[in-house]
Amino acid sequence: MDLEKTPPRRQEPEGCLVVAIRIPVRIVVLVLVVPVRMAWDALVVAGRFLNDTVLRPVGRALLWLGRAVFVWPFVALWRYVVVPVAKGLGWLGNVLLVIPVVWLYRYVLTPVGHACAWLARGIGAGLEWLYARVLTPIGHAVMWVLRGIGAVLAAIGLGVFGAVAWLARYLVVVPARWVYEWILTPVGRAVAWCARGLAWLVSTVFTGIGIALYWTARVLFVLPALGLYRWVLAPFGRVLAVIGREIWDALGHAWRIAGRISLAVGRFLANLFRLLFVEPVRWVYRTVLTPIGHVVRDAVLRPVAEAARSVGRATRQALTAARESVRQARADFRRMLFGEPKQREAVDRREPPGRETRTLGSSTTALTKD
Repeated sequence: MDLEKTPPRRQEPEGCLVVAIRIPVRIVVLVLVVPVRMAWDALVVAGRFLNDTVLRPVGRALLWLGRAVFVWPFVALWRYVVVPVAKGLGWLGNVLLVIPVVWLYRYVLTPVGHACAWLARGIGAGLEWLYARVLTPIGHAVMWVLRGIGAVLAAIGLGVFGAVAWLARYLVVVPARWVYEWILTPVGRAVAWCARGLAWLVSTVFTGIGIALYWTARVLFVLPALGLYRWVLAPFGRVLAVIGREIWDALGHAWRIAGRISLAVGRFLANLFRLLFVEPVRWVYRTVLTPIGHVVRDAVLRPVAEAARSVGRATRQALTAARESVRQARADFRRMLFGEPKQREAVDRREPPGRETRTLGSSTTALTKD
């Protein structure tokens, strides 16, 4: 899919006020920003050097120390103390609690529960027979008697209720309806008409007062404030906006230019340091220290190393000779005390002695042995 390029923003024409403000503002801001940018770059370089040489090694050392002090002891405690103790407690709980409870449930509670269930089934069968053969006929008879009594009481109640309802209708309801229709309704309508007229009068008075106050506030406050905003504050705000935008742009340009200046100054100082310190030290190292080191190596260190190696070889040879002498003296002393050791009798071996190999003319079996 082809992406349409964003058209460049059309540059609006600028007035003479903008051009007159831009150059002095940029000069002043550049003079003020250059020291700040150089100090900032110096702080950045110092911070990076401090981070690489001090903070990072110290942080790693503190991290290792924190692990050694806080993490590793707890890990060892968990691995070699808590886990074995927990396993032992689990085994002990299994032996002392789980196995006895399982045995009690399996060999005591289960048979007792089966016996209780069998007894409950027997009692339930007896209660069921009692309910079906005794309680049910008695209940039917009682219900038949209660239904008859209820029918008589219902007939008496209906008669009494009809009489009371007739008396209430003609002694209370009919007079109350007449009073409502011919007295209360006309009086209520007259009161409602008077209330609507009074409300209309009050609303008309308050509406007139509100309109008068509105036009008074508009003429005394709104129109002057609108004129002040339109003819004074808006132009002054536009001027401040132009000045602020130019100061912001000047800060951006000055910051970038100060960065270039700071980079150039840093490179100049680096080259100056290299010419004044690094190159002389390098020249002294190459032309003075390196030849002196070679001379010292060839004239002193190598002969000393050869002499040390010779002394070491002589010492090892002397120690070897001393060990052989001690071993021979010990063998002679043993031979003097205990005599010569018995010689072992030679025994025929089926395998060829030493490192001899089998050939076609030799064999190790009993049938083909020479």
